[in-house]
Amino acid sequence: MFTGIVEERGTITARDELTDAARLTVRGPTVTSDASFGDSIAVNGVCLTVTELSGDEFSVDVMAETLDRSSLAALAVGSTVNLERAMRADGRFGGHIVQGHVDGVGTIVSIAPAENWTVIRIGLPEALRRYVVEKGSITVDGVSLTVSATADDWFEISLIPTTLAHTTLGEASVGDPVNLEADVIAKYVEKLTGGGDD
Repeated sequence: MFTGIVEERGTITARDELTDAARLTVRGPTVTSDASFGDSIAVNGVCLTVTELSGDEFSVDVMAETLDRSSLAALAVGSTVNLERAMRADGRFGGHIVQGHVDGVGTIVSIAPAENWTVIRIGLPEALRRYVVEKGSITVDGVSLTVSATADDWFEISLIPTTLAHTTLGEASVGDPVNLEADVIAKYVEKLTGGGDD
């Protein structure tokens, strides 16, 4: 489990295409400082398992389903990614409950800088619309954020300079795909009240 508080921006240093997967090697000095084989690290909000460690780099295998359901397929050598280690049981809960299970991919529709913050509007896939509410939580590329506005097919997040400086969202452009994870509490409530499609 994660909290959506990005610990560092990492860099993709290698990408190897496998038969039905891809192997990514990522440089991340902070997240590798105490990492071990088999640990979970969120890469742009996707929970992945460390398969190899070498200095300040780690490798992960990304199966075809994950590539199809997230924006990781677009990563190339040199791409910058948000990194977070799995939460320790005695850690501080700084964001919200984040599983690292991407629910869908949104597209950045607009970026509106202001004096003290930047508003980013993101296109919202239809399957996720019922889970996104104003002032609710959402994870965008692994970053725990508060929804500042919403409509039928989009939502907005308002980012302070610290978030822009310490996550990949500060480098985002209109048209970029972003991984979205809805608040798991909303999904459980829906299931328990019989409101889901299952």
